[in-house]
Amino acid sequence: MFNTAEDASKHVDMVNRDNFGYLYDTFHANIEEKDPVGCIIKTAKNINHIHISENDRGTPGKGNIPWKETFSAIKEIQWNGWLTIEAFGRALPDLAAATRVWRDFFPNKEEVYEEGYKFIKENIN
Repeated sequence: MFNTAEDASKHVDMVNRDNFGYLYDTFHANIEEKDPVGCIIKTAKNINHIHISENDRGTPGKGNIPWKETFSAIKEIQWNGWLTIEAFGRALPDLAAATRVWRDFFPNKEEVYEEGYKFIKENIN
């Protein structure tokens, strides 16, 4: 429906409901945004959820998302909500086909949640 944080944020403003916001996703911001970190600051008032996802949807911290800057922006907006890891694999064939996942992005699922959680904790505090 929307490709950029600005477009999503404008829609949230138009709907104008306290319980309505948009999901900021590091994977999609990496693809769609000219400034994938700056858009966090500009649209902070309308962010309801944040997905922490690597550029290849693998383990956070093992790709090329600008994490230092991303976490700095998240801290700057004083985010106190969840930071949810979104990683994709091939365990569910229908989902893998729908999301175009043809290879493994991590050696095992435990790496994603164990190392991903540790990575977030080290960078958000």
